Parts: sequence; C-alpha cells; structure tokens
Amino acid sequence: MPRDLSESPVETSVVYEGSFLRLRNDRVRLPDGALASREFVEHPGAAAMIALTDDDRIIIERQYRYPLARTFVEIPAGKIDRGENSLATAKRELVEETGYRASEWALLTTIHPAIGFATEVMDIYLCRGLEYVGQALDDGEHLEVELVTLDWLIAELRAGRLTDVKTQIAAFWLERLTSGAWPWPEFKAP
Repeated sequence: MPRDLSESPVETSVVYEGSFLRLRNDRVRLPDGALASREFVEHPGAAAMIALTDDDRIIIERQYRYPLARTFVEIPAGKIDRGENSLATAKRELVEETGYRASEWALLTTIHPAIGFATEVMDIYLCRGLEYVGQALDDGEHLEVELVTLDWLIAELRAGRLTDVKTQIAAFWLERLTSGAWPWPEFKAP
C-alpha cells in the first residue's frame, strides 16, 4: 500500500490577487514532519473543446500569447466564470471565439495543465453538429479561426510546431478515436 505523501497547510498567505488569478505562498508540514514553502497560482478552471465539422475538420485558433511572446495554434478554450460549470463554459467560449454552436457534446477527459504551480483543472470536450451563429469576441481578444484536418494537426505536432498542451492532448485523443483504437464517447444534446 502506498504511503501517505500529503502535505498539510500550516499557514496560508495571498501574495497577489488579480482580476482572475491569485498567487499564494503557504507553509506546509511535509509527510516527515518538516516545514516547507509552497508557492502556487489559484486558477478558476477552464474548458476546451475539439469542435468537429460535418466533413471531419477541426476548428483551431491562432492566438498571440503575451507571456511567451508568440502566436500559438490552439483548440478553443476559456476560463470558467463564477457560477458556471465547465460544459457551460465550453458552450459559451465556442460561440464567443469561433462563432459556432454545437448540438452534441461529450466530455473526453480532465487534465491538470500545471500541477507543480497551479490549481487549474481543464475539461476537454468533443462537440459536433456545428452551426455558424456569429463570433462574439471579448474586448481585447484577437484571434484567427481556421478549419484543419486531423492529418494537418498531427503533422504540426510531429514537426514540433504544435506546443500547446491542451491541443496536443486533443490531437492524440482524436487520433485514437478516429483510428478505432478507442470507442467514440456517447454524445448528448445540450
């Protein structure tokens, strides 16, 4: 049986609180009784989606990410707003960012993108039955939407140009589903 590796908070302090992230520096008691410091970011969580068209193309976005000073290829995603669940976030973000609404949704997986320094939990959905209803970007949000094939996505991944982790995971999931290695999830209407 594995031993208990949990760490217990002794003292919690908020170092910084912004409009959507908080930075904490906690003192914790380690499994051996020693004390240590743990700095981490509190994140509200997020949802991402693989949006499939009727002809099996995937909606991707090209978006500039300031912290790394470059444009990335990503699947649509966004942070969970207060009082919202991840599916509601996914539906809202798909329309806002891409202009498409989906009639069928399935949860594929849950990921923890940065377990060493952040509390972020991200649900990745698969959606289809797309209808274009018009894009409604947030103020200050600039991105390009494109439809690509899975072959293109995998080629970009293999070439090292697809570095966004949620998009890499989405590509692997979709490859496993379309190859028949994994069964398709059960889709539900919203």
